[in-house]
Amino acid sequence: MGIHQLRSTSSTAPWRAASLKFPAEAREALLAEADLGGVLVGDGHPVRVVGALNVSPESFYRGSVAENADRLIEMAGRMVDEGADIIDVGGMSTAPYLDARVPMEEEKRRVVEAISALAGSIEVPISVDTQRAPVARAALEAGARIVNDVSGLTGDPGMAPLIAEYGASAIVCAHGRVSDPSDPIWEIRRLLRKSLRLAELAGVPMGRIVVDPAVGFFRDTGVPWYQWDARVISELGRLAPLGRPILVGPSRKSFIGAIAGVERPEDRLPGSLPAAAVAVVAGAHAVRVHDVAETVQAVRVAEALRRERKTARSGRCEGVELRGLLERDLREVMVGMGVHPGGAEIMARK
Repeated sequence: MGIHQLRSTSSTAPWRAASLKFPAEAREALLAEADLGGVLVGDGHPVRVVGALNVSPESFYRGSVAENADRLIEMAGRMVDEGADIIDVGGMSTAPYLDARVPMEEEKRRVVEAISALAGSIEVPISVDTQRAPVARAALEAGARIVNDVSGLTGDPGMAPLIAEYGASAIVCAHGRVSDPSDPIWEIRRLLRKSLRLAELAGVPMGRIVVDPAVGFFRDTGVPWYQWDARVISELGRLAPLGRPILVGPSRKSFIGAIAGVERPEDRLPGSLPAAAVAVVAGAHAVRVHDVAETVQAVRVAEALRRERKTARSGRCEGVELRGLLERDLREVMVGMGVHPGGAEIMARK
């Protein structure tokens, strides 16, 4: 099933831009903003760039791996000089096609040594890429301010309470089983809602959470993974009803290799740049990348080319434009804002 066929089966309704009016407090829920370790991310802010570094020799892209503390400090410093707003450090590869798990104590040792070295060397916030609460705790103690959890807070029941306990920020990735492969973004949104609910129940403020559609992680959906990832990036605007800023990490991933016919991650930079640019035009508020200087340039041009969402005020209500939504998306938005399901059904078809 090709991308165009997937698109045609996702809904009988055309894509559309809707200008909906809501009370001011409801409008604020749709214009997303989050404090990510002290960096404001979201509507009204520049697209943020997160530099990805690894201290895991198993990582899929060897160019991101720092072999020792001196090399790590050098790589992070260069990323910051090139425009990175946040540095993300991983101690265990999360690539779904690699069998690269390491013992918890080894992952903990790696990230603590790395973050301890970076904390006194760079001035931007540090994020730890981990699914394990004990590793996250050690990283936060060492100086990290953000937890990047590719399991969407589902891999370790202690993760969400830990983030709340430390007052940390979180990057929450979509994670779970897919039930409707014909509409990837609908599934991503459903899974992210579950993760956001876990965060809410644990006491993590929504204003400290950014969501990630987990490009590269959905490998067993019944749809070729590269088509899934391409579709997700092109339809990011449909995540707007979550009310959370969107971070995307397409850098050098396998969908680029599959589409462009490039096997080695080391050769995928030319494909990574348009993927990041399209993500920004589609609605991304942040990108996680390996090549900061090149991506910053692509992102700034994409920002200049994309059309900002329009807003308007009328009496007690304010309007916000939501682009690229399907009828089912509009129904979900309106029901979430308190509209009766029957009324939402009628209005979504207009």
